[in-house]
Amino acid sequence: MDKKIGLIAGGGDFPLMFAKEAKNLGYGVFTVGFTGITSREIERYSESTAYFKLGQVSAPIDFFKRAGVTKALMAGKARHVSIFGGITADLRAARILLALKDKKAGSILGALVEELNKDGIEIINSTTFLERLLPAPGLLAGAKPDKNTLKSIEVGWKAAKALADLDIGLTVVVRDRAVIAVEAMEGTDECIKRAGEILRGRGVSGSGPLADLAVVKVARSRQDMRFDLPVVGLNTLESMKEARAGTLAIEAKKTLIIEKDLFLAKARDYGVTVLALDAGSFEPG
Repeated sequence: MDKKIGLIAGGGDFPLMFAKEAKNLGYGVFTVGFTGITSREIERYSESTAYFKLGQVSAPIDFFKRAGVTKALMAGKARHVSIFGGITADLRAARILLALKDKKAGSILGALVEELNKDGIEIINSTTFLERLLPAPGLLAGAKPDKNTLKSIEVGWKAAKALADLDIGLTVVVRDRAVIAVEAMEGTDECIKRAGEILRGRGVSGSGPLADLAVVKVARSRQDMRFDLPVVGLNTLESMKEARAGTLAIEAKKTLIIEKDLFLAKARDYGVTVLALDAGSFEPG
C-alpha cells in the first residue's frame, strides 16, 4: 500500500475517529497501541496493530520502521499519573526520562517526538483529516450566557491559560467569578465532577435547573498541535450533567470536539450552553 500512516493510539474515541477517517481516505493505518489503554476496536480500521507496554520506545519505533511508516500522529489519552507507577521503561525511554528537566506532559511528549524524528518518523498535526472538528468562534449550542456568566468565563479563561502555560492542566471550573476547581493529573472529567462535589458539600447545588457553573477549557499559548490537544466529548457532557454545570467554553480552532454533531445535539438536550472563544473575545469592546 502506497499511502501509509502511523498512529500512536492512547485511550478514548479520538484514535478511533482518526483511524476510521484515514482508512476511508485510502490510507493504511499502522497502529501502536498500549496494553490496557488502547481500545481493541482500533484493529477494525488498522492495516496492522501492535500493542506495547507504556514506556516502551524502541519496539514501537521498530514496528513503524518495518512497516515503512515515515509519518505518524499521536491521538488519545494516557494518564500522566502513570509515570508514578505502571510504566515499564526500556533503555531508550529511561535515557529520555533521565535527560528531562521535568516530567511535565509537554516535556515528555516533546522528547518522544524528537526521538522518533531521529529514526526518520515525523510526528504530524494530531488534527490531520479531522480539521472539521475544530470549531470557529461562536455560540455552538444553547442560549447565550448572561453577563455574569460571561464575566465568570473571562476569569476562568485567564486562570486556565496560566494553568495551561505551566503545563499543569487545561481546564478550570468557575462560579460567580470564583474558581471552584482546577485540572491537574486527574483529567478534565474528574475536575468537573470535583467542582460539583465541592458545591454540593456547601449546599449550593441541588435539584432543579443547571447551576451557573462554567467549565473553561483552553490550549496552551504555544500549543504544539502534534500532541496533547484540548479535547472534549460526550464524557465531558456527562461529567457536566453530574456536576450540574450549565456552560462550557472552549478555545476556538484549537479544541477538538469528538463526534461534534452528536456532542452539540446532546448539549442542547441537556440544556448546556457551548461557546467557542478566542483571546479576542475578551478584549475591551
